Amino acid sequence: MSKSRLEAFSDAIIAIIMTIMVLELELPREPTFASLFEMKTTFIVYFISFISLAIYWNNHHHMFQAVKKVNGRILWANMLFIFILTLVPFATRWVDSHLFDLAPELFYASVLMLADLAYAWVLHELVKAQGKHSLIAKTTTGYLKLKITISLNIIGVLLGIFISPVLIMMMYIFGLLPWLIPSRQIEKLLEEIES
Repeated sequence: MSKSRLEAFSDAIIAIIMTIMVLELELPREPTFASLFEMKTTFIVYFISFISLAIYWNNHHHMFQAVKKVNGRILWANMLFIFILTLVPFATRWVDSHLFDLAPELFYASVLMLADLAYAWVLHELVKAQGKHSLIAKTTTGYLKLKITISLNIIGVLLGIFISPVLIMMMYIFGLLPWLIPSRQIEKLLEEIES
């Protein structure tokens, strides 16, 4: 089965999710910069969610550069991943409205942690379908960044429950940091194959 339709579908849905998030931003109450500045936490939460989606999209793109075929299990794993990402605008809006409350923070962290786990499932199915000596298998062995992110999210949830809900978001931000440095591993291997 060709991977191009899955890639196009995923790209379109992620673009729609990002568009929905920006459309849900409310206008400032007054036509003043002071009123705009009052929305600073809204923009911070929006920015964190947007960066998260951008990271998922970038890595999804790189992941599929390293594969040649997909199967039904990959399609369903990817569909679960996309479904979870569609919850990001709702989670973003709720956590923005109640930044220091436990339930919205837990829901936000849960959505993003489930997205990480679904991404890991897509990756697992891709490696399984391509084979243990495939390009995707060579570039993702161990996948330390994903393990770090999920671990920091779990620590954040525990800190949020027992100390302060805002620690959930803070730990999530720390979990994003390794992803801001792009991995050149897939691109490097693709260049070696092409040359």
